[in-house]
Amino acid sequence: MTKILIVEDNEMNRDMLSRRLKRKGFDIEVAVDGQQGVEMAIALKPDIVLMDMSLPIMDGWTATKTLRQNPETSALKIIALTAHAMDGDRQKAMKAGCDDYDTKPIDLKRLLSKIETFL
Repeated sequence: MTKILIVEDNEMNRDMLSRRLKRKGFDIEVAVDGQQGVEMAIALKPDIVLMDMSLPIMDGWTATKTLRQNPETSALKIIALTAHAMDGDRQKAMKAGCDDYDTKPIDLKRLLSKIETFL
């Protein structure tokens, strides 16, 4: 079963996304801030990380860079999830080390397509 780590501080977004992905057959783990996300990614080695960029304690940009610098997690597939849809945000996410980028509100069909690309 494909394991997905959702790193999201907003409880409503977290619950909605985790419930919808579980219904699609994914094994879901959840972290509520960037630091916890890094720790869980190292411990769990998920197949994909869905990384919110605006997080407490450690933001998603820093968390992604931290995972990329660690040999144990450098190859993880990371999809940035952000409400920031301004010009340059996609490039910023890719420069931080994300493999893909998606905007909020989440379009589940579009996100599932991106997830399937990495599986």
